[in-house]
Amino acid sequence: MSKFSLFGKFNVQEGERDNMVDILLEAAESMEGLNECEIYLVNVSENEPNSVYVYEVWSSESAHQASLTLEATQTLIKRAKPIITGMERIGTLQAMGGKGISSYT
Repeated sequence: MSKFSLFGKFNVQEGERDNMVDILLEAAESMEGLNECEIYLVNVSENEPNSVYVYEVWSSESAHQASLTLEATQTLIKRAKPIITGMERIGTLQAMGGKGISSYT
């Protein structure tokens, strides 16, 4: 069985990238207790000062959707919304295995 993975991009107001990174790292920390979330990586590009990328791997798409309803997640979303100028789902993938995720058998 494959895993659900998601690669997304957040565009934020000028000068707010570090704030968005902090919010997303809090989200990553809140996922520590969720076994269904195997990878939650927050990334930036030196060429895009107003963008933050997130790569996630979940046991299933439904596990990812359920995480969005958690109180901690909702609180972080409310904090992030005012500085987000756009969001882009770069890709939805099926992670088949590799270093960093549990076996998919």
